[in-house]
Amino acid sequence: MITVQNPILSGFYPDPSICAVGEDFYLVNSTFAYFPGVPIFHSKDLKNWEQIGHVLERPSQIPLEGCGHSQGIYAPTIRYHDGTFYMITTNVSGGGNFYVTAQDPKGPWSDPVWLGEEAPGIDPSLFFDEDGTCYYVGTRPNPEGVRYNGDWEIWVQELDLEKGCLTGESTKIWKGAMNGVIWPEGPHLYKKEGYYYLMIAEGGTGPDHSVTVARSRQIGGPYEGNPDNPILTHRHLGKNYPVVYVGHGDLVEAADGSWYMVMLASRREQGFTLMGRETFLAKVVWENGWPVVNPGIGKLEEHIELPMEEYPFEPKDTVYHFWQDRLPMDFVMLRNPAKNLYSLTERQGWLRLRLRTETLRDEASPAYLGVRQRHFSWQASALLDFCPEQEEEAAGLALVQSNGYHLRFEKVRNERGTPCIRIRRCENGADQKIAVAEVLDGVCVLRMVCHGLNVDLYYEQNGVKHCMARDVDIRPLSTEIAGGFTGCTVGMYASAEGAKSSGYADFGWFAYEGLSESV
Repeated sequence: MITVQNPILSGFYPDPSICAVGEDFYLVNSTFAYFPGVPIFHSKDLKNWEQIGHVLERPSQIPLEGCGHSQGIYAPTIRYHDGTFYMITTNVSGGGNFYVTAQDPKGPWSDPVWLGEEAPGIDPSLFFDEDGTCYYVGTRPNPEGVRYNGDWEIWVQELDLEKGCLTGESTKIWKGAMNGVIWPEGPHLYKKEGYYYLMIAEGGTGPDHSVTVARSRQIGGPYEGNPDNPILTHRHLGKNYPVVYVGHGDLVEAADGSWYMVMLASRREQGFTLMGRETFLAKVVWENGWPVVNPGIGKLEEHIELPMEEYPFEPKDTVYHFWQDRLPMDFVMLRNPAKNLYSLTERQGWLRLRLRTETLRDEASPAYLGVRQRHFSWQASALLDFCPEQEEEAAGLALVQSNGYHLRFEKVRNERGTPCIRIRRCENGADQKIAVAEVLDGVCVLRMVCHGLNVDLYYEQNGVKHCMARDVDIRPLSTEIAGGFTGCTVGMYASAEGAKSSGYADFGWFAYEGLSESV
């Protein structure tokens, strides 16, 4: 037996989808405006997960130019059939629904097969029947006319993998379990003991989120809803319950015949969500022909006992160095990065970020490299070598929820030409100056230390540490205030703030670590 702690992927890892190949599990998540897109993880025990790559790592696979922070790549589904891995998803900002394939889940994955106007809606999934026929399962607006916000339906149609297109007629198969249901989405089809099971999310990915299920003897229906729907939700537990927004599940059968579900949920800190939607795990049993989640408990558990042997991976270093010719997989950028956005070779052992005109406030491709916030309390720091030549130039650390909501801890030069350290918080697209202090030229260390909903900011020069500000409020960066579908990332950035510049900022290392375990 092993003990698994929820969430199994902490931080901004929403919309999980999972498949099993023998004794191996593979899991993917949505990424919205971030690049590379759709991280893929591997596990043998459902407890220890190792990222083995990104499914979408080439601009030809993931056009994101100009997309909003919560647009881009929506909920992916991963499936395996006859020696090939399939990942299908929606790029809501460019191209719609598409799928890619690979023989090795580490990649490389193929260029997209776009399904065009014949596949409207979002959250596509694939189902391979026993005869090998592939079906597309999607969600779309009510074809007879949307009567209210969220008036959508689930539909299915055969997918011709040789031609890369839908074939035959599309069939509406379910509207959802609730009366007046909103946002039936995230559909997945499974087959067990002669029944086709359709599992969906409904209620919207917020306080009313839930998992519901229906079944049919024929893939095209009619589908009967489980009389015990919803089979999983936390909406009845109240706004102060520590785990909220539970839904968007995907089932997987292990090699020993046991069943499990991954799903998204959010953890709140004093009523605010900074890490976005995370990936959780639950046990599933089948009773009277229906799945039952965490039997006898009926909600997510913090710890789960699994009848498995543990297969741990080597723990990652909390300090990222830049001696390799590739960035560590943990780092993400915003939208499609420019070719000259950064360099790992121009200064050996340093990451060089160009001072581009784009800023973190723009729906563009700023010079930003970040990792996901994964803890309530954490610290992030970086060694910065930067001598700004113009007043507009800035480089440092940033805590980013979106282009409209972020916190910047940056080195700049004031109107007198004196180097300074400055703290600015952006709310609804407008900067607010928190603090500024004159400093010396040369190398410095910047550090953010977060305790829940507040951040302390420090800088160090010539071995002397300075506290720049304490208890800077970051509640504006929460989902409850900033909105959207993403959690926070923290990382290194540089910008000429709208001006033209040939300058750059060098980072010797970057570190992120949790200061306490999640509760």
